[in-house]
Formats: sequence, structure tokens, C-alpha cells
Amino acid sequence: MFHRKNCDKKCTCCFCSLVQSVLAHVEPETVAALYRNCIMKKNIFLIGLMGSGKTTVGKILAKQLGLRFVDSDHEIESRTGASISWIFEIEGEESFRKRETDVIRELTAQDGIVLATGGGAVISEENRRYLSERGTVIYLRASVNNVLQRTMHDRSRPLLQTEDPRGKIEELFRQREPLYSEIADLVVSTGRQNVHGIVQVIMGKIAAGSKTGKPDKKTESKRTGHKKNTNQQKRKMTKGKTKNIRLKVDLGERSYPIEIGQGLLQDSKLMARLIKSARVAVITNTVVAPLYLESLTQSLESAGKQVLPIILPDGENEKTWASLMKVFDILLENRCDRQTTLIALGGGVIGDLTGYAAASFMRGVPFVQVPTTLLADVDSSVGGKTGINHPLGKNMIGAFYQPEAVIADTLTLNTLPDRELIAGIAEVIKHGVILDTEFFDWMEEDMEKLLARDAAALAHAIARSCEIKADVVRQDERESGLRAILNFGHTFGHAIEAGLGFGEWLHGEAVGCGMIMAADLSCRLGLLDEISKERIRALVARAGLPTVAPDLGEDRWIELMRVDKKSAGGEIQFILLNSLGSAFVSPVPEATLRETLRACIVPAK
Repeated sequence: MFHRKNCDKKCTCCFCSLVQSVLAHVEPETVAALYRNCIMKKNIFLIGLMGSGKTTVGKILAKQLGLRFVDSDHEIESRTGASISWIFEIEGEESFRKRETDVIRELTAQDGIVLATGGGAVISEENRRYLSERGTVIYLRASVNNVLQRTMHDRSRPLLQTEDPRGKIEELFRQREPLYSEIADLVVSTGRQNVHGIVQVIMGKIAAGSKTGKPDKKTESKRTGHKKNTNQQKRKMTKGKTKNIRLKVDLGERSYPIEIGQGLLQDSKLMARLIKSARVAVITNTVVAPLYLESLTQSLESAGKQVLPIILPDGENEKTWASLMKVFDILLENRCDRQTTLIALGGGVIGDLTGYAAASFMRGVPFVQVPTTLLADVDSSVGGKTGINHPLGKNMIGAFYQPEAVIADTLTLNTLPDRELIAGIAEVIKHGVILDTEFFDWMEEDMEKLLARDAAALAHAIARSCEIKADVVRQDERESGLRAILNFGHTFGHAIEAGLGFGEWLHGEAVGCGMIMAADLSCRLGLLDEISKERIRALVARAGLPTVAPDLGEDRWIELMRVDKKSAGGEIQFILLNSLGSAFVSPVPEATLRETLRACIVPAK
């Protein structure tokens, strides 16, 4: 059994036990395939902050794969006969870095090794080039809390011999995180409680050879960026057809299915199975109707349904009482009754408005959500929140009313404008931030796939988001407690939308910026650590969402947020973070709120 440098051979500490459990659960066939793939790449290089587990994981990986383990810091100590801390103290960091580069140059030129590098090895561009070109690079990411816990009693860490070791670790993370991410083929968190499942997935990816094209991938990403990615410009989801996914929102008698897949709009058997009424009214808008109304109508008619189309103008500013009255007028003029099912074909505006129409028309008729935007796929179509806007606030008039089914045809995302796709990613990020750090880690690794409309990545993002939201709705359908955390970033976001005028910013854009503000507020209250705040900001930025809030004026900001539906007793309620994956609702001191506003807004010109 292998252990960290300061652990004895019978150590049963959490970290060593965790690593042992990781590899104990890996199938022999996976290990063999991993070995074959790594031999093609010749080496495995582990990078990450001090205390992230590089030495412990590296020794076990090397043993399992029949490779030789080397620790670059230990190699330097062996060659010089001096400890790393002594070299730092006597010769200085610059001299140590030169020795480190010499060792990494020599070691990476060898074959068949697992190399654990020092935390600062990536500072050198030369080192990054050697690591990137000569092996498979795995970044072991550890949180500031984990690093601090693992190193607090280790006096051999020269950079941590300071009065504020936490501050130093946070500083190192900010400096080195972009460099680690730049050369990493795979990223894995070593702070999870159930890390063995994640490592199995990572090892499976390596075994399948899914990461062997690193240099081309990296240069392409740097050269084009997501805004100019040719796959994205063509607006085609890549990698062909994916398997359909079926989920369930479990609400007893009012439970309903969520169907996710490609080509569902053309599936007349699915329509017959999920829609019981003989007559349906399809409510859509002037943008979606030319694209998908005909194909959906054909499927419905093939399933024996009589179809009434209702086409509304497009845009958030159409989510009004007037639009709702227009729907009612057409339904009544065409003698629709309680056996008529309303179908929402469109994004969040159409879904919310149709749901409220269904809840109100003849005191309630069935309705089905057929989302055509990513935001609607992952958020607004699930959970039964329906409503319209009021000039004084977003979604202030509405009802909780569950659909009978959600049918998410992911091929509709082919025609979604880039800006709309990015807006939808904001809600995907939100789900990871508040409840699923594993999902958040996945987005950090695969954000470019989402932006490039990779079919498998989008299907996973939609399915996992729906799973998370469905589980929350199951526990708290009417937002009396837990469900409120799904509004993370929304208090700020709704203020942006109302303050600028509905439609000026897309909902997802406002939420993306709002999440950065909520993270900043959580950090100022001493709840969220700086590194997690920066990870949220960085992921929002990578998605292409706004990261700086508009200057509405501090008093106007606060006035708009007081109108928010979550306000109670005149106090603004915010969704705050204790950590990534842990959210709660609370009022905050106005002075701290104003500090966040001043830090996050861009002054008006």
C-alpha cells in the first residue's frame, strides 16, 4: 500500500483510504486498456497544487499500470542531497526552478513513467511544453480547504511558511489554475467523498483514447475561441444520434415524464402515447413556427389529433396580459373545451405563458411542454412554474401548474442562435453550483463541447439539469423552502432585466451575471472561499456570459430587488453559498449588499 510522504505504511487516513478505494473499484480490463493507451502516449504526468494527492495517486497508478513512478521534488532532493525547503532558503526560488526544469526535461524524455510534478512546475513555459508534448497530463484539483487541511502540519512546504497560509494557497490557485487547465488532458477533483466513481470515468476515458488528440484540440481552442468555432457557426450538433433519455418528475398522481432525444417532434407514436386529448392547441411564436410547427402538426395529426395553431409575436416583452388574452380569445372563438390540451412549442416565454393559460382556461386544462431552447430544456419547462411579467417585476403573475409531459427534441438546438444557446448554459451552470459539484467539474472540463453543440454533451447537460430540478420539485413543489435555491443568481438577474427593460438582456445572460454577484456577496459574508468564487466567475466567462453588471444606480438596484417574489417582510432574500454545491436562503446586511453592487457593476458612461 502506498501513502503520502508523511503517512506510515498502515495509514488509514481519509485521503489514503480514499485513493485505495479508487483503484480497488477499477475493472482489470479498464486498467489493461488504460495501460495500452498510456503506452501510446508513453507517460502520465500529474499536475496540481501541493497537497492535491499527486504522489499518493501517482504511486498507485504506476503500480497498477506496471510503470515506474517518479516524483520530481524527490528527484531534485536525491540529486542535490538537500531538501526542497533548504534549497529555497539558501539558493532561492529562482535557483530551485532552474533545477526543476532540468529534472523535468530529463524525466519527460524517458518512457513508461508516472511523474508527479511540483505544484509550481507549470510556471515555466518550457516545463509546460515538455509535459504537454510528451505524455498524458492529469490535473488533480483540490480545494483550498483540502490543501490547507493536508498541509497545515507539513513544515517542508517553503511557500506556506507564512502567517496566512490560506491566503497564500488562494494566491497560488489564482496564479496557477489557468496554467494547469491549459495543458491538462483530464481534470479530476481529489476532494470528493465518492471519488472512486469519478476516477473510474476518467480512467475509462483514457482507456478509450478519448483524449489522445490534445495538441490539435488545444491549438484549435486557442485560435478560434467559442465565438468563432466553425462547428458552432454551422449550428449543427456533432457526433450523430444519441440515445433517447426518459426521466420522471415524481409528484404522486401529478407525476409526468420528461423525454429527451433527437427527432422527437417527428415521432407520432410518442405523441399518441403522451397526449391523450383528441384536440390540441399548439401555442408558439413567429420565430419557432416557421421552423417546427409544420413537423409537429404532422406528427400530431398522424397520431389522430385535431390541431389548432396559435402564433404569438416573439420576445420577453410579449410575456404579458395582452398576449394571454389573445390566447384565450382564440381558444374561445374555436370552441375549445376542458378536453383540449395546450402544447407550448418554444422557449421559456412561450412555456410560461402557455402554462398559465392552461392553469386558467376553464379553471384548468392539460398542457404539454415542447421546449426549443436550451434554457427551456434545462429549466423553465420542468417544475410547473407558469406566469407572465408585470411592469414592476418578472413573473409576478402566475401559478404552480404541472404539465402532463415534457418533450425535449434536442435537434431543435441546431437552429438556436449562439446568444440563446449561451443564455441557456447559464441555467446549466446554476444547477452545478447549487447542488452538484461533480456536474460543475464536468462543465469546467467540457464547456467547449457544449458551446460546439456536441450532441452527447448537450444531452448530458439537459438530462442532469432535469434530474436535479425534478428532485428539488419532488421535495418542494410550491417553493416553500428548498426549491428557492433554484433561484440562485435570479434576485440580481431579475433586477437587471427589469431595470434595463425586459428583452434588453436575455434571461440567461442576466442570471449568469447574477450568479457572479451572488457568489461575490457570499464571499463578502465570509461564507464562500475566494477560489470557489473565482471558479464560478471563470466558468460563466468561458460560457460567453456577461460578467459585469449594468449600472442601474445602487438605490435603483435595491428598489428593484425589493419587488422580488422571494422578499419577505420587506427584506430581500438572497440565495447564498456556503460552498460549491451548498446553497441556502437568507437576508443580508444592506451595507454588504452595496459593497457587492459597487464591486460588480460597470459605471455608466
